[in-house]
Amino acid sequence: MKIVDATVLVTCPGRNFVTLRITTDEGITGLGDATLNGREQAVVAYLREHVVPLLLGTDPHRIEDTWQSLYRGAYWRRGPVTMAAIAAVDVALWDIKAKVANLPLYQLLGGASRERVRTYGHANGRDIPELLDSVRARQAEGYQAIRVQTGVPGLRKVYGVHTGEAIAHNPTRLDQRAVPVVEDWDTPAYLRHLPTVLEAVRNEFGPELPLLHDAHHRLTPLQAAKLGKDVERYDLFWLEDCTPAENQEAFRLVRHHTTTPLAVGEVFNTVFDYQTLVSEQLIDYVRSAVTHFGGVSALRKLFDFAAQHQVKSAIHGPEDISPVGMAAAIHLDLAVHNFGIQEYSGHTAATNEVFRHAYTFTDGHLHPGEAPGIGVDYDEELAAAHPYDPAYLPVNRLADGTVHDW
Repeated sequence: MKIVDATVLVTCPGRNFVTLRITTDEGITGLGDATLNGREQAVVAYLREHVVPLLLGTDPHRIEDTWQSLYRGAYWRRGPVTMAAIAAVDVALWDIKAKVANLPLYQLLGGASRERVRTYGHANGRDIPELLDSVRARQAEGYQAIRVQTGVPGLRKVYGVHTGEAIAHNPTRLDQRAVPVVEDWDTPAYLRHLPTVLEAVRNEFGPELPLLHDAHHRLTPLQAAKLGKDVERYDLFWLEDCTPAENQEAFRLVRHHTTTPLAVGEVFNTVFDYQTLVSEQLIDYVRSAVTHFGGVSALRKLFDFAAQHQVKSAIHGPEDISPVGMAAAIHLDLAVHNFGIQEYSGHTAATNEVFRHAYTFTDGHLHPGEAPGIGVDYDEELAAAHPYDPAYLPVNRLADGTVHDW
């Protein structure tokens, strides 16, 4: 069997998605997600100009060898563009291999370790009453664990918080076309406000609802340590991205001052980004996405490494991960022993029409389904009705105009 075609597909059914479709000489196709939110075309060019020519004529079953060749052969290793491209190839090849075996992917990963995959959803509001309404809405949809984000008094726009009349699941930012939206930030105001938010949520919904919160890298290590200590009484499932993740050593200070569980890693691309964090047990959950970490092969190795240090998986699953990337994540979730929880934001109806998938969401849990491969089909005709539409993530600035690290 040989690869005879590899096509890069771009569509925007509510969000921009980049998909790689690999075809063999036996007519078997595999799909991989290469979406890099806000920098999609960089991955498109990398795939079309540098990766696809290397795939043609090769054996699709040699997944590990192909991965190592693409990673090491470029010399310039790592980075989100490279790893998203490699991830797309890796997932597409696993999709093909599982289809040849006529098995769902999770069976090739060792079979199921659980019956279904626990998820958490996103609740947000411009103020506490809106947030409480959003939590109720997520519970009505079946979610049994919920991330809570809210506006901060005195700030006009806060990342992850919807600014329209309706409270969205995980608000899109497709109004940010020509230039990024600028959001303001005030760390002391946030640190004062968040404990009151969590107290209100706990008073309304009780102590048993698993609550998560994302600080989006905005805090210094000392500020993160203080926040973790201040919110201990609200028993968070985790505090996510409490300080810029690139500084692994900073988490020693945070860990030494709080027992609040810590999650980090959605901006990481390789296992090297985690070495100190995991080996010293400075975090509790690894948050990388299949799509941005080099695919199923690389993420499975990360989870095996994490398991040696009692660290659990928590794959990144926002709405800018396509159903292809989400399906691959769910198969991995079902198979790995040290599964923790899966982020799940859902997709627009148009996205689900373009990417028809076998995975299902019921009572706050996902299952990948039993279709061979990853269980996703791409409708190219429907996708063509949703052309690429450039959009940017917001820029975070302090009151004096300084760009803030998030």
